Amino acid sequence: MSAAGRRVRVLHLDHTGAAGGAELALVRMLRAGPGWAAVLQTPPLESDPNVWDAVPPEVPRRAAGIRQPAGASSGGPLAVLGFGARLAVQALAVRTSAAFRSADLVDANTARAAAYGALAARLSGVPLVVHLRDLVEPEALGAAGHAIMTRVVLPRADGVIANSRATLDSARPHLSGDAVAEVVPSASGLVVGADRPLAADAPLRRVGMLARIDPWKGQAELLEAFARAFAGRDIRLQFAGGAPFGHEGYLAELRRRADELGLGAQVDLLGHVDDVPRLLEGWDVAVQYSTRPEPLGQNVLQYLAAGRVVVAAGEGGPLEWVADDVNGLLVPPRDVDALAGALRRLDADPELRARLAGAAASTPGLLDDAAVARAHLDVYERVLAARARA
Repeated sequence: MSAAGRRVRVLHLDHTGAAGGAELALVRMLRAGPGWAAVLQTPPLESDPNVWDAVPPEVPRRAAGIRQPAGASSGGPLAVLGFGARLAVQALAVRTSAAFRSADLVDANTARAAAYGALAARLSGVPLVVHLRDLVEPEALGAAGHAIMTRVVLPRADGVIANSRATLDSARPHLSGDAVAEVVPSASGLVVGADRPLAADAPLRRVGMLARIDPWKGQAELLEAFARAFAGRDIRLQFAGGAPFGHEGYLAELRRRADELGLGAQVDLLGHVDDVPRLLEGWDVAVQYSTRPEPLGQNVLQYLAAGRVVVAAGEGGPLEWVADDVNGLLVPPRDVDALAGALRRLDADPELRARLAGAAASTPGLLDDAAVARAHLDVYERVLAARARA
């Protein structure tokens, strides 16, 4: 609550209507009944329907500015120049909007939204909270995006909400000394404490990866490892996730490679899946195998809460949740042979699968969406209290 006894008014900024992880996390949190008065503002969106159609009707949706196409910060000099110009136009549109003028606090849901949100909030007196879902590194953000994040956004941020300690640690050198900084997992639709045990004598029938189709998410590496472990077996591989942000070509490459490996009849490309708990109930082994350190994919938390056997790359944010041979298996990153070996080990040992799955569901610290929303409200209130003291 604000000092006046009313709910805090939070303006949520996002730059796209695509169903990316950040967007789905915000939708889930707003659907969980947050304890603040939320307004969602985006640029005009090209896609209709879009991910925001799932936002509850009591959350006002506002459009301002111009479209923010994907990938603009990582092109050549002209692309970067256009990217900067679009950010400036968007910042002015946000700053002059009625939604901004009435907000107690601005929450930037993506790195792009943080860039124009920081410009809009500068000298305005409205505190800015930034979500960090990528490591603050050039490889993750692009050279231009990294420069803007470290020189413009993070020094200006009154608060940051990071999805893992690894993500927050990558941002700390660039934060002001009085910024509120907290680790809160993204809202992932978790059903915490659900009992979906794997039978100790059941055969392995289905392996899956839940992640958007993107070269760095590791679908190609899992496909190769699966072929080495299970080609010609009565075992299926399922990839669940859409191909936003211009990765339709990579999706086609995965289909071609599956055929080349003789896996066409064993591999399912499911596209975006809304009912994640039901999807995971059908999997025996769930894999995260990003090709660069993963800040913390929501999929790891979803796998654990669902009580699946988790296989994850042994670096980045997943190390904060998965203990090797305790509640999952950690595999050396970017090592297809090691990943294939882990899959073979799980296939040969159903008792191991049952033990890991049971421990996964009991992993401490897992939060449902309502708990994630309460943690966000605590950060908002701390930011506002710090601003009032200043």
